[in-house]
Amino acid sequence: MFSHIVVGADDTEKAKKFYDATLGALGIEPGFMDDTGRVFYRTDSGLFAITKPLNGESASSGNGSTIGFAAKTPEECDEWHAAGLANGGEAVEDPPGVREGSEMKMYLAYLKDPAGNKICTLHRM
Repeated sequence: MFSHIVVGADDTEKAKKFYDATLGALGIEPGFMDDTGRVFYRTDSGLFAITKPLNGESASSGNGSTIGFAAKTPEECDEWHAAGLANGGEAVEDPPGVREGSEMKMYLAYLKDPAGNKICTLHRM
């Protein structure tokens, strides 16, 4: 359904350090920074990118938006969360753990990245 996701950050080098650590905990290679300072993470399932806003204004997070990354295990979610906290992320919502929906049991972990974007990992149980 999705081809790519792009988030804004005023400091893309700081964002790269954070995402290299958190996405690395999920087995994703470090991002590539191009000549303009944009950072790209490519996998077989899509592209995630970080950029300074092209309109020259400050980056801002989307209130009510969340970007979810797939995790293979609950332990991978925990490693992702710990890597994020150690690299400038902020814990938000409930601590990592099991959540049950109408017909689903999931393990979730939530963070805000250094630019304030809300992100999570999700493992379907």
